[in-house]
This record gives sequence, C-alpha cells and structure tokens, in this order.
Amino acid sequence: MSDLFPALTVASDRPALRFGERRLTYGELAGAAGSLAVRIGGAARLALWATPTLETAVGTVAALLAGVPVVPLNPKTGERELAHIVADSAPAAVLAGPEAVLPGALERLQRIDVPVTGTVGPLPDDPDPLTPALIVYTSGTTGPPKGAVLPRRAIAANLDALADAWDWSADDVLVHGLPLFHVHGLILGILGPLRRGGEVRHLGRFTVDGVARELGDGGTMLFGVPTMYHRLAEALSGVATSPAGTGAESPAAVAKALTGARLLVSGSAALPLHDHERIEAATGRRVVERYGMTETLINTSVRADGEPGPGSVGVPLRGVELRLVDDEGAGVEEQDGETIGEIQVRGENLFTEYLNRPDATADAFDGTWFRTGDMAVRDPDGSVRIVGRRATDLIKSGGYKIGAGEVENALLDHPGVREVAVTGESDADLGERVVAWIVPTEPHSPPDQEELMTHVAVQLAPHKRPRTVRFLAALPRNDMGKILKRALVTGPTD
Repeated sequence: MSDLFPALTVASDRPALRFGERRLTYGELAGAAGSLAVRIGGAARLALWATPTLETAVGTVAALLAGVPVVPLNPKTGERELAHIVADSAPAAVLAGPEAVLPGALERLQRIDVPVTGTVGPLPDDPDPLTPALIVYTSGTTGPPKGAVLPRRAIAANLDALADAWDWSADDVLVHGLPLFHVHGLILGILGPLRRGGEVRHLGRFTVDGVARELGDGGTMLFGVPTMYHRLAEALSGVATSPAGTGAESPAAVAKALTGARLLVSGSAALPLHDHERIEAATGRRVVERYGMTETLINTSVRADGEPGPGSVGVPLRGVELRLVDDEGAGVEEQDGETIGEIQVRGENLFTEYLNRPDATADAFDGTWFRTGDMAVRDPDGSVRIVGRRATDLIKSGGYKIGAGEVENALLDHPGVREVAVTGESDADLGERVVAWIVPTEPHSPPDQEELMTHVAVQLAPHKRPRTVRFLAALPRNDMGKILKRALVTGPTD
C-alpha cells in the first residue's frame, strides 16, 4: 500500500516523472522505488545526494515507501557544513545516482546506488503518520544548520491542502527547475504531483527556453522563485539574461507558453511588484504567491479561484491556524493592512522537532504556536502580506516600524533600478536608518541618490525613504535565488 502515493498501487502507464529525455511511468516508478524500498527497509536514517535527477526522485519515494527518514543533501554545500549535517543526522548510508561523485565528507558512509528500474511487487505496509519522513536542514543563518524533522502526516496534510487551494489534480503537469534538497523543489515539486497522480517535468536546471518548451507541450503549472520569474519577465520584455535567458524562444513564444499555463506559482521570497506587472501585461496572467518555511511547509496561498494581488501571499491553507502577535506577545487583531505583527502558526503541517536540539525546539514555540520570525500585516479580507524577517526586514526608525519589502517595491518602480535590497543600519538619531542596496539598470550611469530618496518619500511616506544608498554590481544570493541580506549588512560596503 501507499498512503502518500495512491497512484503507485495501480502501477499504470501514466507518466509520472520526466527529467529531460529520461522518464518513468507510475508502473516503472513503482517497480524501481518498490524494489529499493525492500532493500533499505529497517534503516534508521538515510542521506540523499539530492542532485536534480531522476535518481533523487526515486530515492526519496523509495525511502518514504520503506518508512525510512531521509536527509536531502545539497550538492553545493561546503565540506564543513556537510560534515556537520552528516555528524548530526548520523545516516546509515547515502543514496545517490550511479554517476554521482560524492565529496570527502561522505566517504565513510555506505553508498547505495539508486536504480531506475525494478520489478513491480507488493509495496511495504504504511508506517504510522507521525513517523519522520524527511529531515531538512535549515540555512543556518543564526548558527549551524538545524535538522527540521517533518513527519509523514505533515507532508500528506499540506499537499492535500494545496490541492484544495490550487485545484491540483491528476490532470496537471507541473514544470519546474528548482533544486531538490528543500521543501519547495522536493516536497512541493516532486512529491506534490506524485501524490495527486499527475506528472512532473523537471528541467534539470532552470532556463527560460526550457519553461517555454514544456509549458507549450502540455504543462499546466509552473513553480519558481522570484529570480526565475524575473528572468521570465526580462525575456517577455525582450531582454536576454544569462545564463537563463532566451535563445531559441522569442518573447512572443514565451508569452504564449505562460498564457497557456493554468497556474503560475512563486515562492521562497517576495516577487517584486515590477515583475508581477510585466508578466501580467505580457500574458494577462497573474503569478500566485504562497508563504511557507522548512519547519511549517506551506502556511498560506492565494487560491486558484481567488484574486491574486501583488504582495499578498493569500489566506491560511485548510488546516493551518495563523495569528499575528506584537512585541509583547499580545495578539494583533487589526486587519487594516498597516499593523505589523510576527506570524505564528499551528496545525498538522508543522515539524515535530529540531533533530538533537530540544532547546531550540522549545525556543521555537509559544505554547502550541510556532514562532516563524516573519513579520506581516493582514488586509481587511484576511489575506496576509509579508513585511519580512524580524531580524533583517523590520526596520525601527524614528519610532516607526518600516517593512523593507514595501520600500524595495517602491524603488523597483524607478526605471534606474534593476534590483534592490533594503536593510536597516544603526543610527544615533533614528535608532535605525533605511539603507538601499541597488543594482542600477545602467551600471555606468546610476540614478541620483537624492532622486531615489524622493521617489520613495513621494510614493510611501517621508519616514520610509532611504537615508543611505549604496550601488552594487550584483546582490549576493543563495542557491534558491534569495538575497542574502546578512552578507550585505556584515560585508564590505564599498
């Protein structure tokens, strides 16, 4: 049986996975994953070398069928961090594709090559819903990465809640090019379609041309992060971006492909207003945003039958309770689009613990509510708009609370600004001053700093204007395309 993947019990010829020219039907996946599940059954824990390949998907499904917790490893992780994750999680072995070259930090682990063929047989009995399914390590921005233990129940409940919000069905064909070592790419992008009995087409790596090709050939949904949608917006505007810009596909072809998709979903960070507007202008389609994190999976989303609004991450998913609290821990009842509070959530979507860190687990909760560290406001219709992280995106200046995101959107509306990040910096008079880090549209002719300050003051309010503007050639980003604001704050300023 398979409580997580009912379609595997049928073992049909319906397409399940496609990675380039390599593909598996549900029958072939049941054979490959089922055979491996028998082999690894009983293991306490397994690591997974999570390259964007068919083997990563098969290995994950096999571990879930066997009831063995799996630890996805980012192939780009440095040796020191990788050694910490391996020591902390203590996997019995590492699953990897036969062609994968593993680093030194994994050389002492038994290696199990993941097959992509096998004989279909009876699937293992389903484990208890609270059995750990995945242990996904956080980014470690405030210390060594912590392993968030996600139970089977959380994965099933969250994917079903997303199916409700997005009308996600077996008829959908999901296209994405996300990495497969985290929640967005692996759980939503691979396990999500398989739970529905639909198909996922992974690009191997994101390219505009790849997106256009697969959406134009029957793809119905696209998952991406803001960097990807920014490149799509640039392509729609006729601007080639490297390394993922248009080559074979014209702006008209990209527009046609995006227009034909049933749902365009962006996550992992806020999608700038400018890119929202460019995509809608070219395609008539709006990008749906959702909000989640490793420990909670997805908390909110704009619904497929709702009205997408730039900046909104929608309403809480079915089964997710969400509240805002102020600095004193009191509930924020206002739904005025202005009053900021920290998001706290609870529900079956939550992780159970940080592996080997009972202290960190206890600190993460306010009673039964998980403290996300994300700041937001609620609009009159109950939808949520993220202001940013408490540590890096909430700026307290001159007695005001300023969300970095709204200042960033205002600056992106200026033609001289290509990319921007806004942070706070200590100020003897204001407490903190607003600092804008800008990648100019014309590198050799950046906009006037006073002009940018005035631009924000007119659009928002004078107290929200940047007091300092710094120009950069590029913003530091992680593998998911998220801007690393801590690197801006702690790094050189010249």
